[in-house]
Amino acid sequence: MSELHNEGLDCNIVVERRDGFSLDIELSIAPGETVALLGPNGAGKSTTVSAIAGLEPIKSGRIALAGRVLSDTDTWLDPEDRQLGIVFQDYLLFDHMSVRENVAFGPIAQGRAPTQVDHWLEQLELSALADRRPGELSGGQAQRVALARALAVEPTLLILDEPLAALDVATRARLRRTLAKHLSLYDGARLLITHDPTDAFILADRIAILENGRLTQVGTPDELRRSPATAYAAALAGLNLLSGTNRGGTIEFAEVAQQLATSNTQTNGEVLVTIRPNAIALHNVQPDGSPRNTWQTTVSIVEPLGDTTRVILDDPLALSVDITPGAATSMGLAPGHPVWVSIKATEVHVVAVSDR
Repeated sequence: MSELHNEGLDCNIVVERRDGFSLDIELSIAPGETVALLGPNGAGKSTTVSAIAGLEPIKSGRIALAGRVLSDTDTWLDPEDRQLGIVFQDYLLFDHMSVRENVAFGPIAQGRAPTQVDHWLEQLELSALADRRPGELSGGQAQRVALARALAVEPTLLILDEPLAALDVATRARLRRTLAKHLSLYDGARLLITHDPTDAFILADRIAILENGRLTQVGTPDELRRSPATAYAAALAGLNLLSGTNRGGTIEFAEVAQQLATSNTQTNGEVLVTIRPNAIALHNVQPDGSPRNTWQTTVSIVEPLGDTTRVILDDPLALSVDITPGAATSMGLAPGHPVWVSIKATEVHVVAVSDR
């Protein structure tokens, strides 16, 4: 391994694109750490990668890797001099080359002996496939070849740009854990670019949420699950996020008549409210029992998600609700269908805005 792995990535990136989009973020990744840059399409993920890789000029800021400045107002290293290994979503393997030749391509192109080829073929369980061409590989095998090729150049930073996006759903689910194991073999900094929260929550040590060219939250997967900072982050974590005012256990919302009861009577003032989608119950008739929060509304959207059906409610609170497909069918749920909502007060969690 390269001796430059004693430090990771440290960057402040400001980019102003010709189309008017601006990117302004600070990001650091320690050696041996995987950070996922997670955001919707158009958030600036590709621009971030291009800036780090030397394909997009920065307006201001500084990009340093292993203590070496790659870009600032006075310095600009060419892409081939930045010691990066990149795995693209479509892998970009050379069809006319064998697996071994693909893995050896990077070091040879850099004018170095491909000394790490056999090591990575063995580590990624590719030795038996060394003489095959890409057309003879499965999606998972091609992914491992792309990863081996990126690692064979002995990079200081490994960038995985949507590494599972080209796979079908079943294969992607199976290979997430495999990829996590393989990433643990590499002791440098790792940057995962993705729009899929499942990839981020399974593969990353920390997640950086990117929205409209700005980082809105950075934290561990557990921190994001417990306390999402924006509606987008809450949706990624599978939570409903609302802003309101708590007064002794009664939450009021601006311009919404509906109130919510919470068991938290101590946190007063402006609060962020989170409710898990599977903590919300739906009924065709007004429910009896203990829930302190009940009201009638209509269904806006019904979205099948495999073993779960996601139901989006209409006004007064546009909440996401997760129920079983069987329950959705038996209730006859469809857009416009009237339903009663019930939520226990203990499932309405609040955190003071001043604490964030």
